Amino acid sequence: MKILSASILAAALLAGCGSMSTAPDTPTRTSDGVLIGPSGMTLYTFDRDAAGSGKSACNGPCATNWPPLSVADSAKAMGAYTIIVRDDGKKQWAYKGWPLYYWSKDTKAGDKTGDGFNGVWKVARP
Repeated sequence: MKILSASILAAALLAGCGSMSTAPDTPTRTSDGVLIGPSGMTLYTFDRDAAGSGKSACNGPCATNWPPLSVADSAKAMGAYTIIVRDDGKKQWAYKGWPLYYWSKDTKAGDKTGDGFNGVWKVARP
């Protein structure tokens, strides 16, 4: 009986290890069909950005209202996710060439109040 119990315990411990991760595999997740950042807040794209240009057209006061999805110093581009350098020298994630932003007026996870703002902001979709 002890051997069976030890085997079950070992299997359970090993199964638990498979789901542990010290770093996310992507800088975003998907919820309700839209990309969300690590904070759980909705991410947006800006029509005035040129996809694939490596630049953000939202700087200064614009970036106060639409904070960029920032990149950790140790992060590396992966798959559809690239890293751009903003005018202020900070790094920002882009998805399929589109820089990603939060909307300062979203107050809780699941809010999408910036979608369609001024006809140039859209929720980011996978």
